[in-house]
Amino acid sequence: MPLEAAARLVSELTSRGYNAEREAVTRLAAAEDPNAALERVLENVPDDALVVRADHVETVLSRTDTTGSTRTNGSDTGDSVESGTTSVGSETAGGDATRTDPSSTDSPPSVSTGTERATGGDSPDRSPVETGGSSPANRLADPAIRSLEITGDMTGESTGTGEYSDFVSVFRDRLERLGSKLRGRVNHRPATAIQGMPGGSDAAMVGLVNDIRSTASGHWLIELEDATGTFPWLVMKDREYVDLVDELLCDEVLAMEGTLADDSGIAFVDSMYFPDVPRTYEPSTADRHVQAALISDVHVGSQEFMADAWNAFADWLHTEEAQHVEYMLLAGDMVEGVGVYPDQDEELDIVDIYEQYEAFSEHLKKVPGDIEIVMIPGNHDAVRLAEPQPGFDEKLREIMSAHDPQIVSNPSTVTLEGVSVLMYHGVSLDEVIAELPEDKASYDDPHKAMYHLLKKRHVAPQFGGHTRLAPEEKDYLIMEDVPDIFHTGHVHKLGFGKYHNVLAINSGCWQAQTDFQKSVNIDPDAGFAPIVDLDTLDVTVQKFS
Repeated sequence: MPLEAAARLVSELTSRGYNAEREAVTRLAAAEDPNAALERVLENVPDDALVVRADHVETVLSRTDTTGSTRTNGSDTGDSVESGTTSVGSETAGGDATRTDPSSTDSPPSVSTGTERATGGDSPDRSPVETGGSSPANRLADPAIRSLEITGDMTGESTGTGEYSDFVSVFRDRLERLGSKLRGRVNHRPATAIQGMPGGSDAAMVGLVNDIRSTASGHWLIELEDATGTFPWLVMKDREYVDLVDELLCDEVLAMEGTLADDSGIAFVDSMYFPDVPRTYEPSTADRHVQAALISDVHVGSQEFMADAWNAFADWLHTEEAQHVEYMLLAGDMVEGVGVYPDQDEELDIVDIYEQYEAFSEHLKKVPGDIEIVMIPGNHDAVRLAEPQPGFDEKLREIMSAHDPQIVSNPSTVTLEGVSVLMYHGVSLDEVIAELPEDKASYDDPHKAMYHLLKKRHVAPQFGGHTRLAPEEKDYLIMEDVPDIFHTGHVHKLGFGKYHNVLAINSGCWQAQTDFQKSVNIDPDAGFAPIVDLDTLDVTVQKFS
């Protein structure tokens, strides 16, 4: 179906005062004589109809078929418009955009909103069929050339029972897999072997951080644990790398080198190593100009859900400016949930959890139907809180079936046309920010906290703290392979930058400040949509609030 034919039909419908479902436009444009077909449809639609639906068109064209005329099946054309709805009577939505190349590892590019301009957003209670947009065919590429692969989805694979053996299994798996990235860098020995070495010997060990404590004289004692036992390592306060101690979290995997004391009861640290992302890492990029919208924390059901901003965003996706946005990745918290924090019921607009998801689905329908959508759950969603979180159950999947999204576990890796995106909701960021000094991790710069997770090659290294972790047969939270993009949400702050060439993005939220957030000094960055060019990994931030 030529794009021009669809545009002409949309323009004509606009002049007649009608909106139209996208499938209706597809079927009209595929007819032998689209203009004549349009006239016949408009003659037969009910007098009170404001939207031309696909069934209106099908009824008229079916009658034409029985009289001997022929028509083309629009589903066979490369440019067919996916099912959905297109507004033909509203102004084009827009957002204030800033394009940046997040190449600095020290600070993110600032987000400038530029000159304010109208977004064209509809009221929160508008009908889901009255979606905005300029043309129903604004995704220019043939969907057949798209490529989307999922790895690391543990939905349906959970085997943990909470037994002691499950905890042993997950930590041994963590030590083995992350330790393998360190053993080639040091001449490592098991803890028991180091204990038997003569005093003054050079020693190296790969292990889990079992304990971190300061001594009376201001030095730091780090206890490493491996499968054979534990061994203490002393970091002297006057060594240049002592600042690295501030970055350590219990249960992360680390390598240390040093010299044994005379009695071999302790080792003095000369150097320490993290699994880390290689400094020479070169990310993959797409072979064509294609974009992905990375968003999270929609929080439908909250009184503070920003419906106007979401509608403006959905409308913008229908415009020519957004024609290259072919993927949308949602990193958790589709809804506000129930009982997540104290007195939450006083801030709910929708109190039933299933009704929250039904409302979210209606908002999702406003997004163009030809965008590929991937969703993971978050801590406000109706799944288990312990990570890894399996994808939504069948009932919720059925409710959120609009546009047939791919629903996977938290975390999961999505590869879009060769570009790998590690999606993780981000609950552990609270822990990283709480444990590390403010100059190394803060809510104002959430991407810097993400850098530490990349450095540790694990999305939630510390067990037994704020982050609830489920023991499984294997550790699904390890970053086995380096991602090209690391995408999180949860903290409701916008931040992005590059760490060893890996693009880290925390995507903000779609919820204005709640009373609870105000009580804990959270000032959210709401109504932003980071758009990533997959061919360059540049970021453009669209603002809709």
